[in-house]
Amino acid sequence: MPIYSLNNQDARQLFLDRHLLLRPVAGSGKGADLTGVLTDLGFVQVDSVNTLARSHDLILWSRRNQYRHRALELAIARDRTGFEHWTHDAAVIPMQFYPMWRLKFQRDEAHMRRRWPAWRREGWNAEVDTVLRHINDNGATCSLDVGPEEKRTSGGWWDWHPSKTALEFLWRSGQLAICHRQGFRKFYDLSERVIPSDHFAQRLDDALVIDWAMMAAMNRLGFATSGELTAFFDIVTVEEAKAWCARARQDGRIVEVDVQLADGSFRRSYSTPELLDQVAALPAPSNRVRLLSPFDPALRDRGRAERLFGFRYRIEIFVPAPKRQYGYYVFPVMQGNRLIGRVDAKRQGDTLMVTAFWPEAGIALGKARSAALHTEFERLLPFAKLSEIQYAADWLRG
Repeated sequence: MPIYSLNNQDARQLFLDRHLLLRPVAGSGKGADLTGVLTDLGFVQVDSVNTLARSHDLILWSRRNQYRHRALELAIARDRTGFEHWTHDAAVIPMQFYPMWRLKFQRDEAHMRRRWPAWRREGWNAEVDTVLRHINDNGATCSLDVGPEEKRTSGGWWDWHPSKTALEFLWRSGQLAICHRQGFRKFYDLSERVIPSDHFAQRLDDALVIDWAMMAAMNRLGFATSGELTAFFDIVTVEEAKAWCARARQDGRIVEVDVQLADGSFRRSYSTPELLDQVAALPAPSNRVRLLSPFDPALRDRGRAERLFGFRYRIEIFVPAPKRQYGYYVFPVMQGNRLIGRVDAKRQGDTLMVTAFWPEAGIALGKARSAALHTEFERLLPFAKLSEIQYAADWLRG
């Protein structure tokens, strides 16, 4: 079979289009439109840091500027069009994917039984049974509601009290589901009382789930190695992914493609003929500046982003302040199909405070780009419920 080739610009175009960042698309950011965005992305990562907006909200806002955080709350707690579970990290996932997650529940449970220190503690099984019985009898429960009072303080396993660890185990293994949140606190109930019956009752063969997970990841990445496909949903094992790629290539469902990286080198990957056929018709990116979440799906795989865009990004939350290169929680900034820098922006009262912007090498912040960046900050104000923008005196760095 021939080996296809993608130059770096076309690879960026395809990748960003798959992540809904190439072309402007109008939409309400709620209801069916929000479900469509979730489905197209595959998931959005949940994160608690809220210096400006929570990660999952910013991810969705970056695709739909009409989106507001209440829409995702309703999708999970009322409409049941999304559920919270685990990919590479905690995430909101389209509800129609729930039957495929049963394989992940099984594998996560087996992993926890092998690796969690709780299993070696006396009374662990009784703790799990007690928590499950409490929820069965009393309904939706948070970690503050279960376990004897003296066990609810920190200092337990992983600095969690045992009943919190039991809740996590029951959730990760699929016996419980998150039914809603209050603030950022999770409330759990029995899965059969949360997940719509048609999704909850569906059972799929492992082989079908593996095939779905691999092809679904491919359609969202545009091109990928077997390892990148494995990591996307984190359902399939490395060995299963390699075997799937070999079969799919032999069957003509996927093809080999050499993808040009930002440094001019090439990386052998896979794609599909259908995806590659779309490249020539992709529109040029708009000149809009976008502020992205540090956990945006387009940047989740830091190595891939660095190879494709030449943009090295690391979270510095856990780096001691004197050793930080940039800041506690800085946001990547994209313009067109380039990552042009990173910005330290946060809320101070009702003000969006722009503390610093570090342009990437070779990026000049002329009048047009400065205006486009300011316009993006103005778009943020109603979303973040802020009223004005203020720039630090020395905000432009580099």
